[in-house]
Amino acid sequence: MTKTVEFYLKENIDDDVTIKPWGDKNLLPVFLKSLYEFYEMIILDVPCILLEVPVEGPGISVIKKHIGRVEELTNQQIVLYYKEITRYRRKSLIENRIPFIIDDGQIFLPFLGLSLKKTLQYVGKEVTRFSASAQLAFLYFLYNREAVVNTSELAQKLGFSVMTASRALNELVDTKLVTYELGGKTRRSKEYKRIPDPAYFETGRVYMNTPVKQVVYVQKTPENALIAGLEALAAISMINPPSYPVRAIGSKWLKKQAIKIIKNRDLIKDQTFVELEIWDYDPKLLTDQTYVDIMSLYASLQEEKDERVEQALEEVLRGEIWSTD
Repeated sequence: MTKTVEFYLKENIDDDVTIKPWGDKNLLPVFLKSLYEFYEMIILDVPCILLEVPVEGPGISVIKKHIGRVEELTNQQIVLYYKEITRYRRKSLIENRIPFIIDDGQIFLPFLGLSLKKTLQYVGKEVTRFSASAQLAFLYFLYNREAVVNTSELAQKLGFSVMTASRALNELVDTKLVTYELGGKTRRSKEYKRIPDPAYFETGRVYMNTPVKQVVYVQKTPENALIAGLEALAAISMINPPSYPVRAIGSKWLKKQAIKIIKNRDLIKDQTFVELEIWDYDPKLLTDQTYVDIMSLYASLQEEKDERVEQALEEVLRGEIWSTD
C-alpha cells in the first residue's frame, strides 16, 4: 500500500513525502489496533497518522469517534486511506472535513491548505522574552552548534507539536538568532540553523526566562529528577552547596508520579526535605548528566542577589566553548 500512495503523493504534492509503519501503536486501545493498519506520514513537513480503513469499515459517525480518540492519544493530524470507496462515502468524508487518500489517486487533505495559508500570513513580532518552547529550541541549537533542522524534525526531537515547533522557530528568527534556507527536493522545506558563536550565546541569554514554574518540598526525590539550583552550581564551581538537596523535574513528569508535597511551613523549617523545582520543560531533554544543563541553570539563578552566586555563574559560562569562539 505505502509504495503506491507514496509514489502518487511525490508525483503530485511533495517530493519529500515519507510513509512508514507507525512504531507507537502500543499507545492505542486494542480494538483500534485490530480495526486499522497505522502508518506514519510526513507531507510538506506536517507529520500525520495514516489509518488504512478495511473494505467493510465502520460508518462515518463511528470513524469520527475513532479519529478523535487517535488524535487525543497522538496529538497528530489523522488521514484515512481507502483502497476503494463509494461515491456516497467520499461525499460524507468531505462534508465532515475528514482528510482521506484513495488508492485510485483521489486526495482530500484540507489541513495542508490551511497550514500553507498560515505560513504565508506570518508576520514577525518583537520578542522581549522567550516563550518556554522558544527557550527550549534556543538551548537545542546552543548545544548542537552544527544542527540544521526543519520544523517537523525539531518537533520530534523536543516532543513538540509541529505548530509549537513552528512558533518557537519563528521567535528565534524574529530575534535574529536563527536563519533558514529553503531546501528539500521541492525547495519548499525551511531548514533552520543558528548564527555563529559567541553572538548566538550573547544575544540569546538576554531573552532567557527562568524555567522554574514552582518550587515545592518533598520527602523523596522523584524519578527522572536532576540536581539543580545551588546544589548543581556547587557541583561545577567553588561555591558552597546548600544544606538541603535541590532537584528539578519537568511538569509533565511530575503529573505522572504520585508525589507527596509537604505544605506545612513549620515542618519545612525544622526538617531537611528535597527542594523540588517544577520546570516548564523537561530538563533531561538537554543533558545526559546528573545535573541540569548549564544555561538553564543560569536562567534559574539569574535573579539571585548573592554576588558569590553571580560570580560563580559567570565563571562557569565563560568556560563554555560557545561563549568564547
